[in-house]
Amino acid sequence: GAGISARFLEAGADVVACSRRAPAELPQHDGRTVDYQSCDVRKAAECRALIERVVDKHGRLDALINNAGGSVEVPSADADPALTEKIIQLNLTAPFFMSQAAYQVMHQQPTGGSIVNISSVSAARASPWSAAYGAAKAGLVNLTESLAMEWGPKNKIGRAHV
Repeated sequence: GAGISARFLEAGADVVACSRRAPAELPQHDGRTVDYQSCDVRKAAECRALIERVVDKHGRLDALINNAGGSVEVPSADADPALTEKIIQLNLTAPFFMSQAAYQVMHQQPTGGSIVNISSVSAARASPWSAAYGAAKAGLVNLTESLAMEWGPKNKIGRAHV
């Protein structure tokens, strides 16, 4: 996230980044700093509130990069159901909530907007000890392609494998 934010700052964009906890340091470029907003992207209401704050401050929303994600390794046979739900929420449900909130703004703008969902090679190959993560990222690929078909071509939606 910090690297993505830094590149957008370097390109001259106004950048808003979010997470549940503020990072120790925010990306800066030429005296400009990323605008940090607290948001638990696993909660739809917080996603909508974040997008509203961004639009209130900047007047529009041109790009959304869904890059929150991750997992811990755990044997699938022993995976705690609560942990499994949190992994799926972070890696699949959260990008869906953020995309929905962004779309409400983007589809009304004359130039639309772009949504990029960061996936993983785990979406396309087996993920032993992180099956929930791999399944969520595979779901994210499908979600991305489905939204692109449903919401395009005005809005650009794509995925990046990392």
